[in-house]
Amino acid sequence: MLGACAQHLPLPTHTAQLTLPMQLHIQRRSADETRDWLLVIQREGTAVRWSLLDPLGVPLARQLLRDGHWQADGLLPPNPEARELFAALLFALSPAEQMDELYADTRWTQQSDGRSLTADGAAWQVRYLKKGRFELDVGPRLSYGVAPIAPAGARQQ
Repeated sequence: MLGACAQHLPLPTHTAQLTLPMQLHIQRRSADETRDWLLVIQREGTAVRWSLLDPLGVPLARQLLRDGHWQADGLLPPNPEARELFAALLFALSPAEQMDELYADTRWTQQSDGRSLTADGAAWQVRYLKKGRFELDVGPRLSYGVAPIAPAGARQQ
């Protein structure tokens, strides 16, 4: 586990222009189980707060991304898997027109239906689906299904 904590995860050179706040349904899929989570991403001053919750609302991980560095937010223990998920989601959610600037120092490629990144021990593959949904592979045995959650009162299309 210490190796996972020490891993330097690829991050953009500066924060991407995301439409925040954002709520996402995350479905974690591994060889032996599937879990459902809720992720809330919101601005807090110059930082971006990432809050991962289980279906009952129990916090699993909270991090602030400030000036290109992750910081613990609250008293939760370190969660290296969540931190990698947040970094990979930032890569997946970054607008296509900003990618060359945001990830200039990183080996990434754009495909017709997604993008991929290989750097600093990370290997991420994103496959975009319909209605804002996408699949995110962060390793050979771990993937995530990601779908936006519409705010209360929003019309579904």
